[in-house]
Amino acid sequence: MKRFLSWLRTIKFKKFLLWLFAVIITLSAVIYQRLTGPTYPKRVKVELDGKEYKLRLLRSSGGNDDAPIELAIDEQFNAILYYKYYPSVENEVWKMVVFAKEGDKMVADLPNQPPAGKLMYYIEISTDKGIVPVQKDEPVVVRFKGAVPDFILLPHVFFMFFSMLLANVAGLFAIWKVDRYKRYTFLTLGSLTLGGMILGPVVQLYAFGELWTGVPFGWDLTDNKTLIAFIFWLIAVLGNLKKDRRYLTIIAAVVILAIYSIPHSMFGSELDRASGVVTQGLIQFFHLL
Repeated sequence: MKRFLSWLRTIKFKKFLLWLFAVIITLSAVIYQRLTGPTYPKRVKVELDGKEYKLRLLRSSGGNDDAPIELAIDEQFNAILYYKYYPSVENEVWKMVVFAKEGDKMVADLPNQPPAGKLMYYIEISTDKGIVPVQKDEPVVVRFKGAVPDFILLPHVFFMFFSMLLANVAGLFAIWKVDRYKRYTFLTLGSLTLGGMILGPVVQLYAFGELWTGVPFGWDLTDNKTLIAFIFWLIAVLGNLKKDRRYLTIIAAVVILAIYSIPHSMFGSELDRASGVVTQGLIQFFHLL
């Protein structure tokens, strides 16, 4: 017991607690990204003949295949998918696709679009009590992209969230004056450089045909917030080379935490159908909810 109480007062226990807090913050950021990002399926609840169903409506589709919109509802219901371009062209009418039974789900396919092309859609479900609209007032927007190889995408995702973990450790160590904050400051920059500044543009190239759509070539929010994080961590590394400047690491940690609070791909790439050029998109806030 005395050994345990003695350990609680050691620097090792302090580091353990700081690492634990860093892991909790990072996992919270991961969950937040999945709940708020516009590329993740939109969760919708719908009541059909007195029974509630939970739907997950597709908002991102990769590869060359059509985008399957799936409804986990009982087979006695009939459903129709209505869609058109997003943003819609002048006088464009809603096209329709009838849902068909596939396994334990109802499925209707949205036609594949060029990278960064978008469609918006809503659904009408026929029940004994009438037609039940799903997202008719706020159509769901689905963005298409090229297929990104797993050997590029998975390391990109890993190093982006690993850099977040390292940044939290570095920031907490700096706040509590733990000497090794410098080591984690340098590691954060390395992980962010690899995941965000090297693999990130490669993912963008595969998905949308452009290496970089941030400053100075565009205003893509994902690219720009990665650039901002990189600049702050570069400053933190350079500022701590010859002298301890813990405040630079703390500022960089706060900046990257603020950046991760912005939903991923919030203002992502969008195809301008008139020019064929991929530009920054504007996904309205209600589509993120």
